[in-house]
Amino acid sequence: MVKTVGKYDLYGTLGEGAFGKVKYAVNTETNEPVAIKILDKDKIQTRNMGAQIKKEISIMKMIDHRFVVKVKDVFATSAKIFIVLEFVGGGELFDKIANEGKLPEDKARFYFSQIVEGLEHCHSNGICHRDLKPENLLLDTDGNVKISDFGFSTLNVGDADGDGNARAELLHTTCGTPNYVAPEVLGKDGYDGKRADIWSMGVILYVLLAGYLPFDENTMAALFVKIKKAEFEYPDWFSDDAKDMLSKILVTDPKARARLTDIKAHRWFNQGQPVGALAPTNPHKDPSPKANQNLPPPPSKTAESEDTRAVATPPEAPVSTPRPAEVADKAPEKTVEVAGKGGCQCVIM
Repeated sequence: MVKTVGKYDLYGTLGEGAFGKVKYAVNTETNEPVAIKILDKDKIQTRNMGAQIKKEISIMKMIDHRFVVKVKDVFATSAKIFIVLEFVGGGELFDKIANEGKLPEDKARFYFSQIVEGLEHCHSNGICHRDLKPENLLLDTDGNVKISDFGFSTLNVGDADGDGNARAELLHTTCGTPNYVAPEVLGKDGYDGKRADIWSMGVILYVLLAGYLPFDENTMAALFVKIKKAEFEYPDWFSDDAKDMLSKILVTDPKARARLTDIKAHRWFNQGQPVGALAPTNPHKDPSPKANQNLPPPPSKTAESEDTRAVATPPEAPVSTPRPAEVADKAPEKTVEVAGKGGCQCVIM
């Protein structure tokens, strides 16, 4: 029996977290597949996450870009919050790397250029992601990138990709995934979230080209030492242009680090087809993508309805991927959570 909430029919569970589940659903009016995050209000209140989750949804509603997951709807009942998201059915970029290992440079460039374009849009709206990693980069059914999971995101006035005339508003919360976090985020002097995002993007590029992390140690202490010194080695198969690109991104001094404009002007970035001329179908599309496997067709159903007294405005605590609480202008908790395949997600002193 199909459960209905509002105008959506709910089907299989796509994922679960501390606050609830993500369900595959179909819009009964348009037949459009969507993903709905369903969060339990009591659990959110217990962990005092209402303000942070509300911020995440507010930020996501500011973004409308082809390489960023879109929020389509937000409503609530007395007990639950429903966030309707664009359904992205091609899996995570992490899974592609795990299955294929290192990618050819043209294929890595394809994904990287889309990440750059999506991040540039976020930064132009004052949004810092702060947890960029392959697990948070989804692929649609054509194999194109969608930046997701804005649980650590914040608004930041800065000049990471501008002309240097604006003074950045420094952030002070140490957050993100340790293997991808920028050196300055580990310090105590504050950081520009946009510049920190660019470092994380450099780590992602290295992973795409190498098939493994540039910074990976058995202990957090050893890992942070390597990151702060930018101690890593290039595999033999990296081209000179790729090495040059990375040498300009993985720079410990954020002021000397390449900006997005520098990256887009680099020789390596501009080899092959530019992002502005992307074909509708990814030339690297998998012949048998994971998309829509085991997902039901739009039903002829006997509906089981759920009370959906939808609020007219975004509720107090829209949905978030479960993770440690983090607010940009408050001191972080001493918390580390193991996050399975992605290393660790952490909020650390």
